[in-house]
Amino acid sequence: MIEFQGVSWRRQKKEILTDINWQVKKGQHWAVFGLNGSGKTTLLNMVNGYIWPTTGKVTVLDKPFGKTDIRELRKSIGWVSSSLQERMNGRQLTQDIVVSGKYASIGLYEEPNKEDFEIAHEIMKRLHGQHLIDRTYETCSTGEKQRILIARALMASPQLLILDEPSSGLDFLAREELMITINDLASQEDAPTIILVTHHIEEVLPEFSHALLLQKGRVFGKGRREDIFNSESLSQFFEKPVQVEWSNNRAWMSLQDVTN
Repeated sequence: MIEFQGVSWRRQKKEILTDINWQVKKGQHWAVFGLNGSGKTTLLNMVNGYIWPTTGKVTVLDKPFGKTDIRELRKSIGWVSSSLQERMNGRQLTQDIVVSGKYASIGLYEEPNKEDFEIAHEIMKRLHGQHLIDRTYETCSTGEKQRILIARALMASPQLLILDEPSSGLDFLAREELMITINDLASQEDAPTIILVTHHIEEVLPEFSHALLLQKGRVFGKGRREDIFNSESLSQFFEKPVQVEWSNNRAWMSLQDVTN
């Protein structure tokens, strides 16, 4: 699904990504974890073909960059971010926004048919958003808007779905509801491969079996999340003593009390 081989990227003589080697196989769901400035956004931009590696090779959906029509490739990739919320017309009905995902447009300018709306309604139900049908987008909460945008991304039946900090700005309950919805989506047999970008390890729910740690543009760690999310590894990653505990098949992290 994704393969980076020795990938580096430089901008204005500054190296943003350095020697990235990463492989995502079909059926795997990965969390990408890192602090601000670690290179997460640059990595996503490269997966989508918005930037190309300075050195190294990138292959996405078995299509090697340099031998692929990137515009066609992007039709098989869904990308949801909080910044996308701001670009939507708040007066549009939620199902219209979902259907617009079929055409990769901001707003609905085509003439969708009855089947398009039936598919949109079914996707909204899968994401526990059936109660949002016939609502205008502006009347939805931040968490509900994220569900709508995920449904919109699924409208094009992507093979790869990138969720860029989907819980940003949500309170605890809204975050938990959204993350459970994402976990349910990931558990479905026909689910796309999902890449979840997050700042919080507790958001990495059970269906996300693998994690990639980025630190200052380099891969600090990668592999199964149980091997990545532990006190020793993350203490080295943060360069501060942290304690990781597992509960309900999720990792929870806190700073160790260094005053005692």
